[in-house]
Amino acid sequence: MANDNPALNYDEDDAVRFIQKHLPQEMKGKFTDDEINYVIDIVYDFYDEKGFMNEETDEDSTVEIDEEELIQYVLKSIKKDKIKPFIEEEVTSIIQGELDYSDSLDIFE
Repeated sequence: MANDNPALNYDEDDAVRFIQKHLPQEMKGKFTDDEINYVIDIVYDFYDEKGFMNEETDEDSTVEIDEEELIQYVLKSIKKDKIKPFIEEEVTSIIQGELDYSDSLDIFE
């Protein structure tokens, strides 16, 4: 029986593989799986902070993600955590891959 909640079908390993596969050619092989997973974790911190992951949120409500705000949030977190430096273009590509993966699961309809 399939799970009715698409968010429960999210698999971090699958997400990382999906993102690695969909990165622009010039970025392929540039990031480890752990680095991409780190960015995904920050993305989900953003979702949580915005209340997108709240269980009480109406299932039928539309989630609108401000991609520029998300990118800036990730860049700020990376700088604060003093992790490997990423440029905005790299973060944007990783985030776009994560959003595309989430779309493939219909997490944010």
